[in-house]
Amino acid sequence: MVLKVDEGTIDKIRASVDIVDVIGEYVQLKKQGRNYFALCPFHSEKTPSFSVSPDKQIFHCFGCGVGGNVFTFIMEIEGISFPEAVRLLGEKAGIDVPLEGNQNSQTNDRLAILYHGMELLTKFYHKLLLDERYGKKALDYLRKRGFTGEAIRRFQIGYAIPSWEAATRFLERRNLPLPLFEQVGLLSKRQFDGKIFDRFRDRIMFPIRDAKGRTVAFAGRVLGDQKPKYLNTPESNIFHKGRILFGYDSARPAIKRKNEVVLFEGYADVIRAYQAGIDNGVASMGTSLTEDQARLLTRNAEKIIICYDSDEAGTNAAFRAAEMLKGFGRTIKIARMPAGLDPDDYITRYGGDRFRNDVIGASQTVMAFKMQYLKKGKNMNDEGDRLRYIEEVLREISTLNQAVERDHYLRQLADEFSLSLDALKQQQYQIYRRRKQKEEDSRHESHPIPYRNGQRHLLPAHLAAERQLLAHMMRDADIAAEVMNAIGASFHDDLHQALAAHLYAYYEEGRSPDVAAFIEKLEDPQLKQAATAIAMMEISEQASRQEIEDYIARILQYGTEADIQRKERERKEAEKRRDYETAAKILAEIIALKKKIGRH
Repeated sequence: MVLKVDEGTIDKIRASVDIVDVIGEYVQLKKQGRNYFALCPFHSEKTPSFSVSPDKQIFHCFGCGVGGNVFTFIMEIEGISFPEAVRLLGEKAGIDVPLEGNQNSQTNDRLAILYHGMELLTKFYHKLLLDERYGKKALDYLRKRGFTGEAIRRFQIGYAIPSWEAATRFLERRNLPLPLFEQVGLLSKRQFDGKIFDRFRDRIMFPIRDAKGRTVAFAGRVLGDQKPKYLNTPESNIFHKGRILFGYDSARPAIKRKNEVVLFEGYADVIRAYQAGIDNGVASMGTSLTEDQARLLTRNAEKIIICYDSDEAGTNAAFRAAEMLKGFGRTIKIARMPAGLDPDDYITRYGGDRFRNDVIGASQTVMAFKMQYLKKGKNMNDEGDRLRYIEEVLREISTLNQAVERDHYLRQLADEFSLSLDALKQQQYQIYRRRKQKEEDSRHESHPIPYRNGQRHLLPAHLAAERQLLAHMMRDADIAAEVMNAIGASFHDDLHQALAAHLYAYYEEGRSPDVAAFIEKLEDPQLKQAATAIAMMEISEQASRQEIEDYIARILQYGTEADIQRKERERKEAEKRRDYETAAKILAEIIALKKKIGRH
């Protein structure tokens, strides 16, 4: 059975939420004319092509083509189903969402149980930490490490006591199925008797939450020197490490307010930085930054400061993260850590004020950071090392997109080594040309041009007329009725034909013009994309009768011309067969068609 939401509820929610407010929670929107624009959260771009229409309550990206209404956006951005998107938006609007049907009800129930159990365990471990009977040793350890009570409460840090069945009994008493929590790595099973026991024992427990604030995993740290030092729950159906940034759910308001986010490697760094007054910090949890994490970072901030460890691995990870983030058109900076220290160590040694001012506050552009890094291990008094360094820096400068940036660093290099600026520019340009030539040589793949790019090219007159008609039909039921009588489903583009058919059906149900509601009725993603692109077109508010008749005439004329071409081919085939009688009949039909459109 298909899981459904009552249509009346969907309409009520759509009327209660504003797409600009909803999307504004995920991206930085800027008003331009009647619409709002932003860098697209669904693909890398440097020029905003993501548009939101408050009038039509739809969005569309002219770069990647994704588009739809508020439900579509939530489904895409959160990676959830339509009923889940309705429920999420219902919560925002304060509207209860009753569901019909029970497709995958067992799966949904299991997920609900898991999320509920994970939240209960978060509170359970946190309570154990704060209870002196059980957590004094762990609490003393955290305080010794510099963790404050306020930070412990904010991040709900907990403690798994040295027991084999504390969490197991806790879940059992609440009638929660233990195998589910074994699957997500919180419990384990003994091989010889199948008995389930606690996997985390005598460890500080850091809950890991998704963007909605739900606990989806735990990281456990030992109090002493035992191995492994860190024990994490593995990836599961609720935890995908590459899609989550530690601390993002609690840091998001500060990120939006400051328009800036600080990216750390580990959760301890985020918590200690929070205590130092940096409440917009998140962590990639020790992994290379993924595309999904990069999208999260760039949704609400124009500036990203990368603050990884100072060792070789941390520096290389920072460069990789900067390279990935570069495509999102944000300002990227790297905070320089003293050798041998990570953020947690630095704050412990020098305090929060110095970390905030001398590390985060003194963060450098990626190019400036690279210039310092490239000097490592080189003697600038040695001619060979010096020339090698200059060559490496010129290679990096040649990758910069902005001419002002390139000029700035070339002048800096010329001043530092008393070199001719013209000579440096010439050499940098040669490096640039060589790189571009390599890129051109490797660019041999051809990609199909998707429908969205149709609007960027000059369309044939009949297709342009079809798009204009459809745009007017979405906004005016009378125009749709006129087109149905004149053309019916005889649109020449398959997508246009399907959209026209859906529009006729939509109005036959007695519905009023509503672009967002119409798009909601479309199930095919390609149709949604086409409908959104057409709906976002700039058209006259009140179409004259003459304008509509001209569009209809253009479409019908193209159909007649296509018929003439087809009959011309049939006539030639008949003549080849020496069937002159048939050829003469076809010629008469051709003449009649030409008269119909005024051709002689």
